[in-house]
Amino acid sequence: MKINVNRNNLWSRIFIDQLAVMRVQHACISPGSRSTPLTYILSKNRKIKSFIHIDERSSAFFALGLAKVTGKPVLVITTSGTAVAELYPAIIEAYQQRTPLIICTADRPAELIGTGANQTINQHNIFRNHIRWFRDLGLPSISDTGFYHLQKIAIKAYRISSSENRGPVHLNFPFKKPLEPFSYTDSVSKNIFRTKPQRLIRTNSQISTPKLEKSKDFKRIVSQLTESEKGIILVGPMEYDDKLIKKIKELSGLLKYPVFADGISQLRFSVNKKDNFLISNFNSMFASQKFISEHNPDIILQFGRTPTSTIMEKFLEETDSVRYTIDTYGDKHDPARTANLIFAIKPVSFCETLISQLREENFKRPKSNWSKDFIRAEEISENLKSKIIDRAKFPNEPSIITEILKLIPSGSNLVIGNSLPVRDLDNFAFKSSKKIKIHFNRGASGIDGITSTALGIASIKKKTFLITGDLSFLHDLNALAAAVKYSIPITILVINNNGGGIFESLPIANRVKHFDKFFITPHNLDLGEIIKSFGIDHQLITTRKELQRHLKNSLNLNIPSVLEIQTDAVRSVELRIKISSETKKNLDKEF
Repeated sequence: MKINVNRNNLWSRIFIDQLAVMRVQHACISPGSRSTPLTYILSKNRKIKSFIHIDERSSAFFALGLAKVTGKPVLVITTSGTAVAELYPAIIEAYQQRTPLIICTADRPAELIGTGANQTINQHNIFRNHIRWFRDLGLPSISDTGFYHLQKIAIKAYRISSSENRGPVHLNFPFKKPLEPFSYTDSVSKNIFRTKPQRLIRTNSQISTPKLEKSKDFKRIVSQLTESEKGIILVGPMEYDDKLIKKIKELSGLLKYPVFADGISQLRFSVNKKDNFLISNFNSMFASQKFISEHNPDIILQFGRTPTSTIMEKFLEETDSVRYTIDTYGDKHDPARTANLIFAIKPVSFCETLISQLREENFKRPKSNWSKDFIRAEEISENLKSKIIDRAKFPNEPSIITEILKLIPSGSNLVIGNSLPVRDLDNFAFKSSKKIKIHFNRGASGIDGITSTALGIASIKKKTFLITGDLSFLHDLNALAAAVKYSIPITILVINNNGGGIFESLPIANRVKHFDKFFITPHNLDLGEIIKSFGIDHQLITTRKELQRHLKNSLNLNIPSVLEIQTDAVRSVELRIKISSETKKNLDKEF
């Protein structure tokens, strides 16, 4: 018996059904004509939840947020032409941070490329510099062989994206018209629908771990660690991994090494009284040349990405310490190019193996002044910093970070924007017993898409807060449409210094004649009116009490809200300088 089908839709159904079996749960779609087959099939699929976005760039960053919080690949669907290019910023970020996305771009058939056909560009491997895998699927092939090949591609895309070479993958889908499901292209046997998704497949997200203890390099590092009491554990930006955090703390306690915890390392939260070896004020310490010269470590173990701090980067460039970095895929997070070796292994496996080895050797380090000095310097720096910030007139940018951290409840998700917010978090975020998960876009560290990313996170994880700058906020205004459409409960805190505040902190601020004209980007916009035009609650915060009241009120809302805090960039720079110079002076005196 023969039935009429649309080959584009049948092809799309085979593909989407296979991904659903692989447990893909979310898709972000920007509707368009050429992507109709993929969009239509997703609209019928009950296993994959779809979010519809006007703006492709916002859609891709929203998908990035979903993938961050679920740890699973998220589908991104778009039509052909420049819509494809709009995905690139989020793809770059996903590539740099190894966040799993499956990018599906609809395309015109190959014979139309270069002919002047409408909405047609060369999409072949367009993201080649920032993609983990690419396949052009060619025009749909309505046959058992074609379907089997398509399923294999779906399976491989999932495996690469989720584990084998984690990150974004790109699949290009050329389609010929007609695209609509009710426009038939073929008359086929009903038996064609016997093709079922392949279910007996391995989707283990774990990558294999080598026998680390048998490695000569590992034996050497064990020897160095047992012989030297002067070591530090450096933890840079890192996605939340509760098991790894526990193992790093355990390793630190065994080695008696202080842990330098980046503001977005996750280690500054869920801290208990025993965690006094966690150091959050290393930027203040390393501003003191005297302290550095007397506390230069012999060995450094580095986990996570490149540190947020430029002071730490400079230290890593100049130190003669032996340094080992540990990364699952062997990615380099070493712009100073001074690391002695990269261990391409899961960090938690590295810690477990190292701890086991040290215990087998009955290793026990006698007490020393090495870690005591760092703990003492931490106390001095924290007390002084807190005193200066508490006395400073509110609002100012450093105190905004500390106030928000005091106010948000345990169990919150905090998304931190780039430029000044992430640097202020690194400099001023205190250690806390609250369980807070930090999310960030530090792959390429751009200001684009942070609101969309935060909304992707908040759509799954409630009690989410975003701290962002005014330029970052304006850069991603389209995201607010999705916030309203899906009633996403998020509190967005916008630090508004009227543009360009970060440049006030740079040496160029005092040395360029036309600095204000070329480096400061004042927008002079009324953010409140813009926010209200989306139908979102807006509050202008001028005092600590107002921040406390409105932040608390936002927790009771199941809709998005924005708290705007206007600051003086120059005055905030002066406060940062005062904190740094006073801390340096006190550390020089103490040590």
